[in-house]
Amino acid sequence: MTDDLSDFTIEIADQVESFVVAVREIAAGEDPDYAISLLLLEVSQLLLAGGRLGAISDVVPRERFEPDAGFDPDLEGLRTSLANLLEPIDEHTTLFDAYASEPEVYTSRLSDDIADVMSDLLHGLQHYRAGHTDEALWWWQFSYLSNWGSTASSVLRALHSVVSHVRLDSLDDEDAVIEDRLLAQTAAEAIDRP
Repeated sequence: MTDDLSDFTIEIADQVESFVVAVREIAAGEDPDYAISLLLLEVSQLLLAGGRLGAISDVVPRERFEPDAGFDPDLEGLRTSLANLLEPIDEHTTLFDAYASEPEVYTSRLSDDIADVMSDLLHGLQHYRAGHTDEALWWWQFSYLSNWGSTASSVLRALHSVVSHVRLDSLDDEDAVIEDRLLAQTAAEAIDRP
């Protein structure tokens, strides 16, 4: 691996690690008031890393087989925590492929989508931590193009829609105060509902 690609891999690994840590903290629900806003920021930053992966030449690992990265982490607890945290907005409608001859619209869940993205990222992170840096970079690029890029983009669109509705729909109410606390209050009230 060239020095430029080694530095690039370290930068991508740092961005992946940052996303993983942040999503786990958000899912822990210690600050549900800002969960939607924080997820919007984290997914946006992750997609910047993905854009960088998509812009470079194809990464080809030295070996033509994938070394064992170990067991994939169990993300069911994270998925469940996010589902509880995002319950009122968890389900969303999205477009599968905008360029398909007959674009397919389907329903998904933010909690499932975020856990799916985490699974791909963590698999690459396992390779990175095991010293298989070219395999990690290959995996992150491949899975960005084949799965987590479109999934994270769908999550970003859904979160953006929530923020837009909360902020812009409130413009019709003269007494509404538009600030992050409005979004936080909406999320907190939804979580408190039986």
